[in-house]
Amino acid sequence: MGDWSMPIGSLGEEVVSRLCELLDNAGRGWRKLAEVAGAEKCFKCSAEELEMCSVKVLEPHGSPTQCLLQLLAERNCTLKYLLGCLERMGHPQACQVLNSAVQAMIRITVQPELQVVREGTRVSLTCWATGPPGLVYQWFCGKQEVPGATAPELVIDTAPPPSQSAWYICRVNCGAAFAFSRWAHVQVEKSSSPSSASGYCPSMAGLQILQQPQPCRLAEGDTLVLECRAIGNPPPQYQWFRNHCPVEGAQAPQLQVNVVTTAERGSYSCRVFNLYHEVWSQEVDVEIGPRLFTSGGFWQEGDRGSLEDGSPGQLYATDKVALLMGNMHYQHHKQLKAPMVDVHALSALLRQLDFKVVSLLDLCKAEMEMAVDEFLLLLDKGVYAGLLYYAGHGYENFGNSFMVPIDAPSSYTSAHCLCVQRVLRSMQERRTGLNIFLLDMCRKRNLNDDVIPQVGALQVTANIVFGYATCADAEAYELSQGELSNGIFVTFLMRWLLENEKITVLLDKVAEDMGKLEITRGRQALELRSNLSERRALTDPICPLGLDESSARNLQWAKAHVLPESRHLHFDCGATVQLGFAAEFSNIMIIYTRVVAIPEDIITCDARVTDIPEELDVDLKYTNKESPEEVGSPLAPTWSLSCPSCCLYSRLCGLQKLKQELAFTICLQYRYHGMDDFVEERQTVSVGKPLIAKLNLQLAAAPSLPDSSLSTSSPGSWDTAGSS
Repeated sequence: MGDWSMPIGSLGEEVVSRLCELLDNAGRGWRKLAEVAGAEKCFKCSAEELEMCSVKVLEPHGSPTQCLLQLLAERNCTLKYLLGCLERMGHPQACQVLNSAVQAMIRITVQPELQVVREGTRVSLTCWATGPPGLVYQWFCGKQEVPGATAPELVIDTAPPPSQSAWYICRVNCGAAFAFSRWAHVQVEKSSSPSSASGYCPSMAGLQILQQPQPCRLAEGDTLVLECRAIGNPPPQYQWFRNHCPVEGAQAPQLQVNVVTTAERGSYSCRVFNLYHEVWSQEVDVEIGPRLFTSGGFWQEGDRGSLEDGSPGQLYATDKVALLMGNMHYQHHKQLKAPMVDVHALSALLRQLDFKVVSLLDLCKAEMEMAVDEFLLLLDKGVYAGLLYYAGHGYENFGNSFMVPIDAPSSYTSAHCLCVQRVLRSMQERRTGLNIFLLDMCRKRNLNDDVIPQVGALQVTANIVFGYATCADAEAYELSQGELSNGIFVTFLMRWLLENEKITVLLDKVAEDMGKLEITRGRQALELRSNLSERRALTDPICPLGLDESSARNLQWAKAHVLPESRHLHFDCGATVQLGFAAEFSNIMIIYTRVVAIPEDIITCDARVTDIPEELDVDLKYTNKESPEEVGSPLAPTWSLSCPSCCLYSRLCGLQKLKQELAFTICLQYRYHGMDDFVEERQTVSVGKPLIAKLNLQLAAAPSLPDSSLSTSSPGSWDTAGSS
């Protein structure tokens, strides 16, 4: 098996020339490849780039295909993605060329490592490679071949004296194809040197850790560096672990993460091993907290991104960030329908306004607290942050608003809920440029709660906007329209959200429209509270303060939106199954399976997802369905557009609950011609932590408070049915 994760740039000249011969035509050629590859935005070529490729035919040895492949290589396109594009084009000859080339590629899998040895001890260096049959190894010391050193392991019986420490490298070849390992330095020290003062002898002890990793406390955006150094014979290999799970690709003595977020916090250790021995480093804690940026101003005036020269009156945000939370499936209270549809609709609209959006459904108290904490990490000076939207049960006491999580007991108090004013205070500490709260919940008094929370003094800032779906001591309603239900507030908010208006003017227009709805007149009316002193709008352009701040923030946001990569699974019977993923919300993911190839002697075949972790909210009757509409989501028409046809679909909810990487089983059932019984094959698949699970929201989850003994019912919500 070749390594399909390698970049296009790793292809040899002969392979590229063969692909150019096949694709330099007007049919299923390079233009079709550019179109198919452009389905992913990062690989889409502009009109100027396509024109640059086309004029290559005017050069004596020019090739449009070669120019296109170079553009894709510059965008870090992998061989796997290129193969997928060629398959979708229906170009079997090009697929065969690429398949053959990848199978013939040589890849170094085990690199020789630095060795520090005493005089007179044996030195062992190891290099392993994968590739076509008949790989040949040859070791070099400097530029000179080591006579007879044609095996993966190089053993030097007697180490050279200290003055002759040397560098070694291994060449692996098969015919004309070859690859070199990294250089490995063999450093020879006298017996009296500090590193050998302990009397360590590799041939006797096997492995010894010389340098242990150290605990550290960082802020998001910092660089994490952990180091573990060991000596041994054979040479040691390394594998880093976070929270007792291996860190992918971390197989060097030094673990480095350039821009950290809270996803990297946890306990780290390193497993050091060789052919005969294994030792573990000490376990150290890495703590990562928020960074409070202090440079730059809140707002800048400029001309389309320029901070110095521009039109007066134009305000810029350093970024736009939104957290949308909707609670529907309460454990002890009335179930709601509108939050799912409302959160999804607002997510789509805010993304059109260049907001970074995290959208979450059905959170317990601990998960809501952690989601808010992660939201705060996305904020810094000048951000139009703060758009926080909440839809679900709620109440208001003594001027403070409370959001009710799905695990709140039947007679809840402020101890079981999240206080909106506390969130505002935390946002002010981040020195955001605009704080917007859109609260789509009831504001009835909670008679169970007579505690006045001590929120603390808020700062005097002219940048706060509260949009309440209803006025004080009133309820907020849903419009029931079959499976799809919108809250009345969002129904009218969607009409105006994209308008280039000051946010308070926009909400005034929403209030006017709501007032015209006959069925809620006298029951629900939008209330606007604001101390906004400047014309700030959701449509204002973005002009970042600095790359360091924005890169940390962008990485933090991006982690919550990374889907597992689509892949093909190959089974022993000869069948191939495509495994793909789609996101409905930041914590809800769709898995789809599709059989793309079967042998001729198999007459029926399907692939089903089984063994899904119990910690996720998965209703088994909504798994492995033949159409998107059957998975129990009224939003299926929105995400199913990106899924291929003839699939089986499964819907996974509550990804924030994942404690380990998501692993499940693909069960392939098939039947041969002339047989009545089905045959079954299984493959276990691990896809890491998808979407919001990467932020490890469950790590700090505290147990819910016990149910209160009070028996008075909680504030409710009322449905208005039959409205158009």
